[in-house]
Amino acid sequence: MEKYVYSIDIKVRDYELDAEGIVNNANYLHYLEYTRHCFCEDCGFSFKRMGEEGIVPVMSHIEADFKTPLRSGDTMTSKLWLEMKGVRMIFHQHIINKSTGDDVFHASATIVCLENGRISRCEKLKEAFKEYLR
Repeated sequence: MEKYVYSIDIKVRDYELDAEGIVNNANYLHYLEYTRHCFCEDCGFSFKRMGEEGIVPVMSHIEADFKTPLRSGDTMTSKLWLEMKGVRMIFHQHIINKSTGDDVFHASATIVCLENGRISRCEKLKEAFKEYLR
């Protein structure tokens, strides 16, 4: 059974390449963040709404493994699944090369939420994501 609950396709842009003609490693973190933002928006809880409701999601930890580089013209599929552990929301993310199926990048990003300047269990986000939590 597929554990991923969300996916989005992203095309590599030439300005993301380094001198070797592959995607610069820093851009993979942007891809992950973009995927999380799209997921939240599709769940009805955009980052704009979070700000309006006083919720500030903060990345507290990330672990990442680079597998195979992406190049100009490639399209990737960025997938995620998530779990809650106490006050931590952990996004497990995976990027694959859409045309080759090659593993490109794996990461687990730990997010904590601040409400009124304090770490919270962020019940509003848990409610918005409840059908996707594993």
